[in-house]
Amino acid sequence: MGECVKKIIASESAMLALGGTLAKYLDKTAVIFLKGPLGAGKTTFARGLLRAQGVTGSVKSPTYSLVETYSLPDKTIHHFDLYRLNNAEALFEWGIEDYFSDAAICLIEWPEQGEKALPIPDIIFDFQCIAESRLVLGKAMTSLGQTILQQLNDE
Repeated sequence: MGECVKKIIASESAMLALGGTLAKYLDKTAVIFLKGPLGAGKTTFARGLLRAQGVTGSVKSPTYSLVETYSLPDKTIHHFDLYRLNNAEALFEWGIEDYFSDAAICLIEWPEQGEKALPIPDIIFDFQCIAESRLVLGKAMTSLGQTILQQLNDE
């Protein structure tokens, strides 16, 4: 699509805040890919988003369980981590398509591990390490993603 966002993030608290800011513009549905190397801030970003949506308690990366589901009063958020996935076809056997609905936000870390089984994302965020900072690039892939990133850019 067209809308992009570029943010330089200097600290963990700033990454949490960016996730929290994005959360303000999410309604009941979105598919968001989180790409980047280990330690680039993907889980911290997801934690900020989840906290801003009202999730309490521990928020950790679902590296071993593949997905953590958070049921909120008005929506469900699925946080995936596909880092350890060896075969994207296994996601079909697992029933991955059942997670994507009009009442679910899906945050997917390491989507490249399972892209054959995943829908087109609304937004792709690419996290890059630059010295002590992080560069976060967001690209809209759908009209919903375009609207969300436009609001984030206006922030």
